[in-house]
Amino acid sequence: MKKKLVVLTAVVVVLALVGYFVLPDLLVKWATESERKAAGLQEKRVRVGDHEIVYLEGGGGETILMLHGFAANKDNWARFAKSISPPYHVVALDLPGFGGSTCLEDASYRIADQAKRLNRFADAVGLKKFHIVGNSMGGHLAARYTVMFPERVLTLGLFDSAGVQAPVPSEMVKRLSKGEPNPLVAGTVDEFDRLIKFVFFTPPDIPRFVKKLLVEEAQRHKVSNERIFKQISSENAELEPDLPKIKARTLVLWGDHDRVLDVSCVQVLEKGLPNCTVVIMQDCGHLPMVERPHEAAEHYLAFLKGM
Repeated sequence: MKKKLVVLTAVVVVLALVGYFVLPDLLVKWATESERKAAGLQEKRVRVGDHEIVYLEGGGGETILMLHGFAANKDNWARFAKSISPPYHVVALDLPGFGGSTCLEDASYRIADQAKRLNRFADAVGLKKFHIVGNSMGGHLAARYTVMFPERVLTLGLFDSAGVQAPVPSEMVKRLSKGEPNPLVAGTVDEFDRLIKFVFFTPPDIPRFVKKLLVEEAQRHKVSNERIFKQISSENAELEPDLPKIKARTLVLWGDHDRVLDVSCVQVLEKGLPNCTVVIMQDCGHLPMVERPHEAAEHYLAFLKGM
């Protein structure tokens, strides 16, 4: 009896350890796969030069290429894509240097260099002409790509986009100018909590074990993220002089409570872009396609149907 009790105790301990160390990771993977499946997206990989690029693809019809922001990944678009595909063919990638795609220590991840890689990615996966939409850093990249390769772009979507100087400095700009830590980089669960509150107007309810896993993922990318941020931070206002070169119809969509990139950026974009539609989402933060994916998708679809 005593031996059985010892064995039973050992089994309980093992199961507890499995639950603590393995189950949370499996649950997050299951939730991620469920989101992708609901959107009709499959993960794929392709080699582009020195980089392996991981991307999600699904749906049919005209292609929409989706670009995430700094320190984010392709799954930022999953719920948004659910409302888009079909009738559109959706491609959302981990930009080189982020997510599951290769990050090389000696590579440049400046916006123009990323645009060239993005063009080679489009060639590699057989994209000819497409709509392109980006958030934050991804918006800056989408706009720069449209300047460099206008013949491939059907329409441009800029969601809380970087690349121009805001007339009103954002809270993040003010913090960084004081030498405070980058609020977009989290190394602990508490820092992650602050990050979530910073980028969302209404923060989602995320279980602590999920936060822990996300922080562990962020820590793995911390050094490379800091290196890439230094590369792209000097380019923040470089897009503005080239805005008149963008002839593609453009949707500028912004959260009115964006603390990362102030909503006053819209004034600059609206003035510089020749063919621009503006939508301001009320009570929304820096990531409209994550915070309110269905509403953001409705605005985007209305824009596309207005062609």
